[in-house]
Amino acid sequence: MTHRREAFDRRQQCHRVQRHARSGAAMQFFNTLTGPELLQITEAHLPEHRERLYPPTVTLSMFLQQALAADGSCQHVVNAWAASQAAEGLSPRSVRTGAYCRARARLPLSMVQALARYTGQQLGGQALDGWRWRGRSVKLLDGTGISMPDTTENQAAFPQPGTQAPGVGFPLARLCALIDLSSGAVLEAATGPHQGAGHSELGLSRTLLGSLGAGDVLLADALYANYWLIAELIAAGVDVVLRQHGSRRTDFRRGQRLATRDHVVHWPRPAHVPDWMSRAQYRAIPEQITLREVKVDGRVLVTTLRDPRAVSKAQLGKLYQRRWHIELDLRCIKTTLGMEVLRCLTPAMIEKELWVHLLAYNLIRLLMAQAAVDHGTEPRRLSFKHTVQLYNQFYARSLCSPDAAASLALLFRLITQQCVGHRPGRIEPRARKRRPKSFQWLKVPRHLARHQIKRLGYLPNPPHG
Repeated sequence: MTHRREAFDRRQQCHRVQRHARSGAAMQFFNTLTGPELLQITEAHLPEHRERLYPPTVTLSMFLQQALAADGSCQHVVNAWAASQAAEGLSPRSVRTGAYCRARARLPLSMVQALARYTGQQLGGQALDGWRWRGRSVKLLDGTGISMPDTTENQAAFPQPGTQAPGVGFPLARLCALIDLSSGAVLEAATGPHQGAGHSELGLSRTLLGSLGAGDVLLADALYANYWLIAELIAAGVDVVLRQHGSRRTDFRRGQRLATRDHVVHWPRPAHVPDWMSRAQYRAIPEQITLREVKVDGRVLVTTLRDPRAVSKAQLGKLYQRRWHIELDLRCIKTTLGMEVLRCLTPAMIEKELWVHLLAYNLIRLLMAQAAVDHGTEPRRLSFKHTVQLYNQFYARSLCSPDAAASLALLFRLITQQCVGHRPGRIEPRARKRRPKSFQWLKVPRHLARHQIKRLGYLPNPPHG
């Protein structure tokens, strides 16, 4: 009797999810970019819940819209929800944000993570052969920093850098992402504190290696030209194309010469055992690995693709130039989607907010992939920011209903009209031409600054030195 009752309750919950997914303008984003498989993932991770003002699927859709909106505040998305209710002839109960914020807190993190990973895997796995490099799947790996509000809870989980004085700094998290080169989709990600033992970018990235499969190619910068990482990838059947680390000396007079500044060498296993590795793990790693080193375009590359007849030096150089895409992808996530500074006040919500941004990013990449297929181009030739802007305008005017096939076809056509420039080898200085406003830097905690202004009438300049 109990099992039958639980099965009945589960069926009722699934019917509620499907009903909410079919109703309301707030669910248009969810319906347009998702299908039955994603709905099944959503159902599998949803906890038992009552009928509320903001059901889980509606809350997730609103959270995604927050990630895409230029104004990412809770008030903005609640106001939009109230306006959509009014447009449907319904009376919005309230525009206060408390109920929505509580609904966000109830969303399972595992559900958001599963949806983000599934969309990334679908995009990466279904990429057309013409989008791939020599028919192979290339994965990009890199890390970045994410700032957040200065709260006690956030500081405890993500301490601020030691270079910042107490009370005037901000908590800082580290994000490492594995991205598909052909579609730009995030396949896997890991987060942790920006500093501290065991939280280096290389250590955090090592947790993502399980998402690489035999036959894949890993493309990354010099940080990842690490013996332990390369040995692990070779054992998994993964090839690498990396820039040589600056601490390693490359002597093209040694090894097996293939061509000018192109040779095969043996790297001996380092004698020092890393702190994170056991003695048994150390002994299981080969005593040497065989790699190809080439100098092309002024940089030395390290690769496991050792046959020059199969992959020439020039082809390796052109492939490494495409590593820059991950820098642009992280810029899209952080700058275009506004994830450079997160908004939530607790570590649990910070992680959830971060994964919602990754899910929103993947869903926009899905739109770009669909548009590329329909119009015979490549996703990498399309503009991410242009797609976000177009979708937001279509969404605001209720033109993204899954039943509006003509509107979706128009959306895909407009997405492909704006292509990004082909600029291989582009170099841009990390510098700003426009000067910021000449306000003082806050060098003391804000409450002390207020006290100084009350007492002196102005904020004194901090002492030098």
